[in-house]
Amino acid sequence: MTYKLIVLDVDGTMLNSNREISKRTIQTLRKVQQMGIRVALASGRPTYGILPLARDIDLGVYEGYIISYNGAQVMEAKTGQILFERRIDPQMVPYLEKKALKMGFTMAYYDGNEVVSTDIQNPHVVDEAQMNGMTLRQEDHLSLSMDDWPAELMLVSDDENALTSLEEHMQRHLNGVMDTIHSNPYYLEVVGYQVGKSYAMSALVQKMGIHMSEVLAIGDGEADINMLQMAGTGVAMANATEGVRRCADFTTLSNDEDGAALAIEKAIVQEARIANIPIDAMNQQAASTLMGNLGIQYTFASAERVEATMPVDHRTRQPFGILHGGATLALAETVAGLGSMIACQPDEAVVGMQVSGNHVSSAHEGDTVRAVCTPVHLGRSSHVWNVDVFTSTDKLVSSIRVVNSVMKKRG
Repeated sequence: MTYKLIVLDVDGTMLNSNREISKRTIQTLRKVQQMGIRVALASGRPTYGILPLARDIDLGVYEGYIISYNGAQVMEAKTGQILFERRIDPQMVPYLEKKALKMGFTMAYYDGNEVVSTDIQNPHVVDEAQMNGMTLRQEDHLSLSMDDWPAELMLVSDDENALTSLEEHMQRHLNGVMDTIHSNPYYLEVVGYQVGKSYAMSALVQKMGIHMSEVLAIGDGEADINMLQMAGTGVAMANATEGVRRCADFTTLSNDEDGAALAIEKAIVQEARIANIPIDAMNQQAASTLMGNLGIQYTFASAERVEATMPVDHRTRQPFGILHGGATLALAETVAGLGSMIACQPDEAVVGMQVSGNHVSSAHEGDTVRAVCTPVHLGRSSHVWNVDVFTSTDKLVSSIRVVNSVMKKRG
């Protein structure tokens, strides 16, 4: 199956029990994005709390998405443009305040880089702020402190039965006005009507112009169930509850065993075929990298050969109008890097180790050179590539050897 979008839950899925992204998960997510597959991080966290995690996996570089507030907002990671947003009906905020006060619940909401709460000493509120790198602000009357209506309100209590009772009451009497998400024993999250990760995923799929069958979704919580059921393939984490696992197409390892990375590798990386690598998408995504700055464009990719072109212009020439040798080496490393990505196994990572070249003739400004990369040696610990660079008239400019080191991914 060909996937174009991965929708990935954050806590309990992408993050391990220490709230960290493992090296393997980072490498796997970067690799699939380099293959032209978009990634969306979907979480109950606020957008502010997801942004550092998005940077860790280069989500903005590869034009991925952030689904925050349990689906109340969808944002482009690169531009910050809001693609979808649904906030709480403002008339309901005083009602929720009254309920929280009557039942002795702490109330909180997100405002930029702040968690605003009626009790900033509440340990659950403190943990929420620390987890998202946010500061705390005390307000006794939340509705009076709001400059804008919130995407999500949190009712906090250690009395899980009381939270469940209120949730059932709201579902009976406020159906069609607000939705609730009981994500853990001490939080009842209140969101706008028809807000959820599945609704946000559906809006994103429509925006991208793809089909739901082309979506891989991975999660572990009750808030992920509809998302897992709606996606073309839904994967539950081993640390998910039995109810969540029953709703998924299959179950992967736990979040402390790189389960999300393993699921992606099995579903996408191992199934990838060179003919399916979207060259145009890879070139587009590399526009803001060194490749884009030098004008390098992939033109062909297979297990036996990788080719790319590069213009001889103001970006790549020497002051006296001929191709710069350093730019030529950058071109060679670019094609050899893609060659090693194609050749390596899903549990392997590749890094550059050595490059050396013989420049045998010159290419002049206005020309476009072509690099042809072929394997010399594909071993378990290293790849050796030969890269020949030609002018547009097929005159050999440089012959270059690139050595890449192959390493096993670590958690």
